[in-house]
Amino acid sequence: MTQRRLLGEDIEAIYDELTDGRRRSLRVSELVYTAAERFPGLVPTRAAIDEERERLQKDKRGLEIDQGTFVAHVLAHPRAGAHLMHAVSQPRPDAMALLGDLQRDGAVDLGPIRVDRDGSVGVVSIQNHAFLNSEDDISTGALEVAIDLVLLDDSIEVGVLRGAPATHPKHAGRRIFGSGINLTHLYFGKISLVEFMIERELGAVSKMYRGHDLGMPEGGDLEDRREKPWIAVVESFAIGGACQWLLVMDRVIAEQDSYFNLPARKEGIIPGCANLRLPRLVGERLTRQAIFFNHVFEADSAEGRLIADEVVPGDEIDDAVARAATELTSTGTTSLIANRKTLRVAQEPLDAFRRYMSNYAREQARCLYSPALIENLERNWDAKRRSL
Repeated sequence: MTQRRLLGEDIEAIYDELTDGRRRSLRVSELVYTAAERFPGLVPTRAAIDEERERLQKDKRGLEIDQGTFVAHVLAHPRAGAHLMHAVSQPRPDAMALLGDLQRDGAVDLGPIRVDRDGSVGVVSIQNHAFLNSEDDISTGALEVAIDLVLLDDSIEVGVLRGAPATHPKHAGRRIFGSGINLTHLYFGKISLVEFMIERELGAVSKMYRGHDLGMPEGGDLEDRREKPWIAVVESFAIGGACQWLLVMDRVIAEQDSYFNLPARKEGIIPGCANLRLPRLVGERLTRQAIFFNHVFEADSAEGRLIADEVVPGDEIDDAVARAATELTSTGTTSLIANRKTLRVAQEPLDAFRRYMSNYAREQARCLYSPALIENLERNWDAKRRSL
């Protein structure tokens, strides 16, 4: 079967065969590789993708474009798309396996990410120190596990996302929230479309925003979820994907000298769901400036305060986080979660998110294989001089 035939096939019938009539839940990565086995030629096999990952991005054959097109068609279908989003919203098996460790020890170290329980607060620390807390396939998978653990631990009421003190000699002891996608990994072909670009949005980021879906896979608009409020603590900067995290937070606390920006177009890609969410915070004109012209939001500015709720000196950050966590839980979490949910349902219905992600899957795949992406990386990132 070819991609051309897919466009004329019933995508629902294909999806139902892959998921045994929607009785089986598959994450996006599981879905595309199952499809490769059941429908040879429809999408590339895992072996083919693994071989591609050994090449520079500019030397790849563009096999992931077929994956993006396939996922786009699944998400575009209301029933199949809803079922797929439900599947990715579930706790990962590795998180379920580690839950007992968090409950017993109060901490789980996942390498680039760490989770600590401090009373009723679950602190997720970003510690991908070798790359200034940039994102890659491994760190994004670890982040989703950490978010799952915070959501699953019943003694935790609030999640906090924060950069750990850096160990790099140039930034030793400084907390850095995040520097976006690992551009070196991108140039060297180590960033995946499915496990990073797509599952990041449907998994880690969506779980901070929506939590775990406890309802039926096609439960309609009545949401039943395990969710908790989240606080982001921005010190130094929130670049690219780190800035995208801020758009789903219930409280953003920023250091006075910090800043936020979205240089994805300069890199040649789509900045996740920022195109969907940033206009709600800053308006469409500023969104276009941010995405098309790399506008920087200084935290301690009128524009920056459209994203950050509280901007304080560095030595007041800890107190600000404690106050916010206390305020969020002081009158119980029932009405808090109810208000959080109803705000979200009004602002970003699941169908709107599904349609956005359908287009995103296809267009991001095309961006990844645009010659302009390599030109941008070599011009703006000096990628040729870097090494893994």
